[in-house]
Amino acid sequence: MAADAPALTRTETDSIGSLEIPADAYYGVHTLRAEQNFPITKRPISVYPDLIRGLAMVKQASARANKEIGVLDAERADLIDAASQRIIDGEFHDQFVVGVIQGGAGTSTNMNANEVITNVALEMAGREKGDYAYLSPIDHTNRSQSTNDVYPTAVKIGLSLNLRSLLDELDLLRKSFLSKASEFHDVLKVGRTQLQDAVPMTLGQEFHGFATTLGEDHSRLTENASLMFEINMGATAIGTGITTHAAYAPTVLTHLREISGLDLQTAGDLVEATSDTGSFMSFSSSLKRNAIKLSKICNDLRLLSSGPQAGLGEINLPAMQAGSSIMPGKVNPVIPEAVNQVAFAVAGADVTVTMAAEGGQLQLNAFEPVIAHSIFQSITWMRQAMWTLRVNCVDGITANRERLGAMVGASVGVVTALTPFIGYAASAALAKTALLTNRNIADLVVEAGLMTREEVMKQISPARLSGLETVTSAIPVIAAEDLPES
Repeated sequence: MAADAPALTRTETDSIGSLEIPADAYYGVHTLRAEQNFPITKRPISVYPDLIRGLAMVKQASARANKEIGVLDAERADLIDAASQRIIDGEFHDQFVVGVIQGGAGTSTNMNANEVITNVALEMAGREKGDYAYLSPIDHTNRSQSTNDVYPTAVKIGLSLNLRSLLDELDLLRKSFLSKASEFHDVLKVGRTQLQDAVPMTLGQEFHGFATTLGEDHSRLTENASLMFEINMGATAIGTGITTHAAYAPTVLTHLREISGLDLQTAGDLVEATSDTGSFMSFSSSLKRNAIKLSKICNDLRLLSSGPQAGLGEINLPAMQAGSSIMPGKVNPVIPEAVNQVAFAVAGADVTVTMAAEGGQLQLNAFEPVIAHSIFQSITWMRQAMWTLRVNCVDGITANRERLGAMVGASVGVVTALTPFIGYAASAALAKTALLTNRNIADLVVEAGLMTREEVMKQISPARLSGLETVTSAIPVIAAEDLPES
């Protein structure tokens, strides 16, 4: 007689009814209902691994706290602890199948975590998946908790973990621009304001400015991330702490700080903290700031590299792919263009976070799932955009030194360096003459008898023009009416 074939499903029941769950699935009935209800983005929460780790950390800390204060026996608490650790270590993430956009203020995500951790624990105990009479997703794994404190806390931890890799990539990009600043430190160019010729500077100074602005964003992101260290564990449903032991909140905080390595603090007003999403808004805003400033840098790179014949043509971006299906040899600035588009998406995500924060009502914000999704997506896209900008663009930028030198030599903007010696009015008159006659400023100044060739060349040296060496003295200013007629 043939052996019985293994069952393909198991039956699980909730307050709504029963469903058939795939026998090998670690999730359960609550997760399956959510998967059926929210087939919107076709993106499961597992696309954000740090969110899953944050959830597992909360469950692990709760198990340890419940064991310590005596509301959960050691056998079950230790099983939940061990199962949570496996998820923190990266196992079973494919079992987190709920869509990133979901109704219920994150309840489906919390239940997904409860069910997976419970069934992993049951398996470790040598029991069948779904044996909830022994270990329950709600009565044991979710003991002393509510979605309304678990979910925002897990999101905050997940975002804090996720931010680390973004900050690392941001710093690498900053260093890449610094390297180019050093490489181009002696390359003079014409600066521009309102897209019109201004005074000279070095290409190195321009790239150093890019590096500095990225460094400032690194600081702002770090500052705003610290706002998310305030959590509401122990608040349960609305902040009153119903169903929890008096010692639970401080105990779970101690364990969560140890597990996460983050400087977490329990909010002073748990009712306010349960409904408030201000920290998410602040953090999203700092991401938008970084994205917009990075997009501005990419705009500059595209302008500076425009051409190669009929544009500015000051720098060369690495050629990454053919730029046209009809124009042979055309190469486009595809990497900065992609980063620009990421910045637009991040700005849009920030609007979503803002609207979702405003849409909260009374003691809870039901829209935290879209807040979490928007910020996690922004971090992920920004990190990957920074990587490709650094590796596929900035590291390979070269300067068109001859073209830059020629433009500085022909620029009337160098006359600004002579204004301490011949005055603004005289400088303006000479600039007008230079533009009308297409002649060199230095020659006109010398011919006018205003300065010697030696004096002029000293003042328009690269060090003086770029501000690396300051003016220490000036000869008497000559009025414009005293200039010889051109």
